[in-house]
Amino acid sequence: MRIVFFGTPEFAVPSLRALLRERYQVVGVVTQPDRPQGRSRSALVAPPVKREALAAHLPVLQPTRPLGDVFLAGLKRLEPDLGVVVAYGHILRAEVLALPRDGMINVHASLLPRWRGAAPIQHAILAGETETGVSIMQMDAGLDSGPVLHKAATPIGPEETAGELTGRLAELGAGALVDALSLMTGGFARPVPQDPRGVTLAPKVDRDGARIDWRRDAASLARQVRAFDPAPGAWTTLAAAPLKLFGAVPTAAAGEPGIVLATGDRLVVGCGTGALALREVQPAGRTRLSAADWTRGRGIAAGDRLA
Repeated sequence: MRIVFFGTPEFAVPSLRALLRERYQVVGVVTQPDRPQGRSRSALVAPPVKREALAAHLPVLQPTRPLGDVFLAGLKRLEPDLGVVVAYGHILRAEVLALPRDGMINVHASLLPRWRGAAPIQHAILAGETETGVSIMQMDAGLDSGPVLHKAATPIGPEETAGELTGRLAELGAGALVDALSLMTGGFARPVPQDPRGVTLAPKVDRDGARIDWRRDAASLARQVRAFDPAPGAWTTLAAAPLKLFGAVPTAAAGEPGIVLATGDRLVVGCGTGALALREVQPAGRTRLSAADWTRGRGIAAGDRLA
């Protein structure tokens, strides 16, 4: 089976490694273009999947968008039997989905049909779910709507962040992908259509959606902080300057929403119900640091207001 692999971020790397480790015939990799980074934006940095592909001496395609005659011709030259998509970051059009002889499958970081869309990990945490997982599905023209070949579930820890969960799901997804391919090559795969009654959506996270509203209850705000750790970072303002928040747990303390109730090892802030205790912060223009270090540096004091 000749496989072409679509993926970009670190989340996709374990799946590509698993395919190579299991000696599947990966004939090429499609990923996003190198991006400028650094203060001067002059250095181009390759996506993690490209670095992995080059280390394995695989051909790499990097279209700005996966469409057009030139891209399709390059894909056809690889003569793929199957496409495997893991966090590629672009919607694939019908002509791309139809090119591999056996279609394309996707590693999605949720238990479909829950949390279709770009940010399933963040939305599962925001919703207070205690379990998530990965689904291997056959791709169609819809948004994560194809029939599911295989699932693997895992609990969400009570203080687990999106970053921590993403790392675990990347490894879980790699194993589930190998299991699904084994079922396919053995003739045992039985695609199961998704139940439309169970569909929930997980749209892309933006900075506005990460802003803290201190009028909400402490438990939901703690989930928000976890869901946006490490990026984009749940944030508030202090004296009109943005402040990112990390390591939040709800407490039984009470006070006016947004008012700092205590400082020290934890920064405690009043909410609509209860209070939020924070272990780390990131003031504008600075690196992430502990609440204790920030307090010692007189960055904040009890009675200050966050908005």
